[in-house]
Amino acid sequence: MKTWPVQDAKARFSEFLEACIVDGPQMVSKRGVEAAVLVPVEEWRRLQAATRPSLKQLLLSEVGRTESLTPPRRAVRRRKVVVPG
Repeated sequence: MKTWPVQDAKARFSEFLEACIVDGPQMVSKRGVEAAVLVPVEEWRRLQAATRPSLKQLLLSEVGRTESLTPPRRAVRRRKVVVPG
């Protein structure tokens, strides 16, 4: 993966975009630190689909995935019972 300084990526954006389409993901650095990655749209869609299952996939799955669907329970708080007397 080639790294482009942000100034070069801005100044030569068409070349930057073409490199992404032809060669794959391209890294952008800002002040020498990796800051972002430009990826082809097909790869972006593949990554998005792989990160979370669709509702259809959840319903058809043999493994239950209820931990992501229900919030955790809170601790039970009991009230003091005051006995008149």
